[in-house]
Amino acid sequence: MKQGVKKWLLATLGVLILLGGGTASAQTEVFNVDRELYPYYPSLIKWNKSGAEFTEPETCGGCHPRQYEEWTGSVHALAFQDPVYQGELVLAVKAVGHNISRQCEGCHSPAGVVTGEIKGPGLKGLSPMAMAGVSCDICHSVSGVTHWQTPSHEPENGSMILTPGVETLDGTVLIKRGPSAPEDGCGGGFHECEQSDLHQRADLCASCHQVYHYAAHYPLEATYVEWKHGPYAQKGILCQDCHMVDTPTFLRTADTFEKPSRGEYHHYFNGANYLLYHLARAAAEKSADAELVKNLDHKFQMSVDRLKAAAELEIAPIYGENTLQEVRVRVKNVRAGHNLPTSLTNIREMWLEVTVKDGQGKILYASGGLDEQGRLQENTRVFNSEGADENFHFVVNPWEITSFSKHDTIPPRGYKDVHYGVAGLPKEGRLEFEARLRYRQADQKIAEKLLSSVPADINLEEIYGLKAVPQLPVVDMATAKASIGARP
Repeated sequence: MKQGVKKWLLATLGVLILLGGGTASAQTEVFNVDRELYPYYPSLIKWNKSGAEFTEPETCGGCHPRQYEEWTGSVHALAFQDPVYQGELVLAVKAVGHNISRQCEGCHSPAGVVTGEIKGPGLKGLSPMAMAGVSCDICHSVSGVTHWQTPSHEPENGSMILTPGVETLDGTVLIKRGPSAPEDGCGGGFHECEQSDLHQRADLCASCHQVYHYAAHYPLEATYVEWKHGPYAQKGILCQDCHMVDTPTFLRTADTFEKPSRGEYHHYFNGANYLLYHLARAAAEKSADAELVKNLDHKFQMSVDRLKAAAELEIAPIYGENTLQEVRVRVKNVRAGHNLPTSLTNIREMWLEVTVKDGQGKILYASGGLDEQGRLQENTRVFNSEGADENFHFVVNPWEITSFSKHDTIPPRGYKDVHYGVAGLPKEGRLEFEARLRYRQADQKIAEKLLSSVPADINLEEIYGLKAVPQLPVVDMATAKASIGARP
């Protein structure tokens, strides 16, 4: 081989190697994990450990009674004790081991994970701080996020930094962060106060409201990205502007894109999980805690009211050749800043129930009903996702889902059309159409499986008064009726 050709080949090979030109050694993983940065992986939480311990919510309540009462009974307060979550956690640990299940625990009880207190499902022997889930000190100890450094380079699985305090020459100092400039005397000598720009951004919420598969880093829950890619983000309306306010303020903000005033914010963290309020209320009633029952009644009603305000329905006939061809039902997301439904969209159920009657009230067609066991009628139009594993087989368990074979949710200020054929219906006279958009937290069978899998130290009858898993409560989000002529 001539020397010039040999040099040219060697140079070309070097360029190919630099560019990753087909050599195995040059290949890199799509999702690289920095194990030093994330010692609690697959939870991506970080803890700047010092002599500063986490502060229990009851201590915070001494100086902040209103905020403490608002937080009490919230989904943040109940995040770790939630029996549905605990049942899921038991199944996850059996399937993939506790190390992997820390992905869930890192957001449901951050303090319990970083201190090493939580070693598996169940509540027995845990401190009040671990039991408190997403407590006051968790959110107000967040000093930063690592969204750019995660394996997906997006917020995922608790990618936040907790710094409850620092060491100084004078000893350990607790520091609590919030969106407003601290006033004189803030902290009352117990802690120092710092204004945090992060607490004025949705990035604070993104850490835990983006849940990815622990290994494939596929987004199982993408609430933050749904918001970020929608009109509410463009208008500067944040998670806090809808979920940390009362119902009238939420309605005004969602309709006008007007941000709440400082005095309108509350620590409700209210959303669509009315089932958790429903279960917690049963526990409060069984323990004869009248104040907590009242608190949870309020939060339950707020949750239901938000669901009922989130969507609207429109019914329209479609004619052709001088006769009714089909009926279109348009489902509109009018007030949710993220998709409907959101979060665990392969578990949540939002569906259309449609009934068609003749002029005498006789039912001619029905779809979307529930049977006595709470099962949905076949061929119901459901807005949700269907999970698939690495072999593209249908699966439900989050630890198995690495893609969605179907993802059918409604973006903010968007809509989906559903068309119903009228073959077999009368060709004369009028047809009475009624459509209802209905919602529940999960399929009945899935709920029964999860609640029957709770740890041994969570006795559903003793705590919640449940001798068996009841049918899940259903909320009618929107209803529409139309009288339609069989001919135009």
